[in-house]
Amino acid sequence: MKFEKIHSDPHSAARCGVLHTGHGDIRTPIFMPVGTVGSVKGVYHKDLKEDVKAEIILGNTYHLYLRPGLDILRAAGGLHKFENWDRPILTDSGGFQVFSLSPIRKLTPEGCTFQSHIDGSRHTFTPENNVDTQRIIGADICMALDECCPGDADHSYARKSLNLTKGWLERYAKRFRETEPLYGYEQTFFPIVQGCVYPDLRKEAVDHAVQFDADGYAIGGLAVGEPTEKMYEMLELVCPLLPEDRPRYLMGVGTPANILEGIARGVDMFDCVMPTRNGRNGMLFTWNGIMNMRNEKWKDDFSPLDPAGTSFVDRTYSKAYLRHLFVSGEMFAGMIASEHNLAFYLDLVRQARVHIEAGDFASWKDAAIANITRRL
Repeated sequence: MKFEKIHSDPHSAARCGVLHTGHGDIRTPIFMPVGTVGSVKGVYHKDLKEDVKAEIILGNTYHLYLRPGLDILRAAGGLHKFENWDRPILTDSGGFQVFSLSPIRKLTPEGCTFQSHIDGSRHTFTPENNVDTQRIIGADICMALDECCPGDADHSYARKSLNLTKGWLERYAKRFRETEPLYGYEQTFFPIVQGCVYPDLRKEAVDHAVQFDADGYAIGGLAVGEPTEKMYEMLELVCPLLPEDRPRYLMGVGTPANILEGIARGVDMFDCVMPTRNGRNGMLFTWNGIMNMRNEKWKDDFSPLDPAGTSFVDRTYSKAYLRHLFVSGEMFAGMIASEHNLAFYLDLVRQARVHIEAGDFASWKDAAIANITRRL
């Protein structure tokens, strides 16, 4: 995998580039739709490609390991073939899911033992078997196993958590470099920079991670309970310390405004369940602001969902129609809203690239955030 930086914004740390992978090129900055169990909820792959214009999607190691399981994925020839997706895939290691979903978990230097949220069965992830699992899944970009430290953790807990993540990273990197891809294309892995909201721990995490000379680096443990200002502070600290010629991935973030502020601080890659999860609950993100599609005010509004939008659903369906579907309990409502929101997020990062290339990203970003954060 190779990253080419093409342009930098003269008034911020924003940059744009191209990430080359075995399943195609990814133009950065990029938003990656979340396809946790091998599916981006409610959106056909055809629409992901043609309307949303997704260049990469996610899968999740924890969920895929539990169901359908590694035997099925190996027999299918990996996740790309299993879900019939021929563009790049990134997999999270499952560390966040162990943190957030498992009612009983035990973390030790050896690994993490957890209970399945499906049937309560016990399982263990070690750095070694986590590599093996992601080899079988077959993602183009794999995440190293880490502990996702809570955003409100004290320094003592964050220190212990970082020590655990560092030890796991050393073993993960060793195993990854001792093994080979299974399906005829290259895979790579990103270390995850943890350290909660403590500058000394974040700096230590970066110093440790860059020793592995990875093809890219992830920034984890943000947007997990800490104030937004602290997240931006950590990005301003971490991004300049990471290699300039490697992509930077901010995990699990976030709102459209978070994404633009992250780009301004030097982040290249983002993912979040917000566009689909909030879409299924009736929230639409648009260039004019945020809409609750269950509101009475849209009952007889026959204008497009987003007059400035470029997607098929924006050109096809009205606000009144989508509101009708939501109040009627139709599943089609969530499908339309999810596709719209994903298309908006991808349009957002495309426009960011345009303005980075034009050299006016910083001023455009401030004006865009004022518009897209309004409640309509």
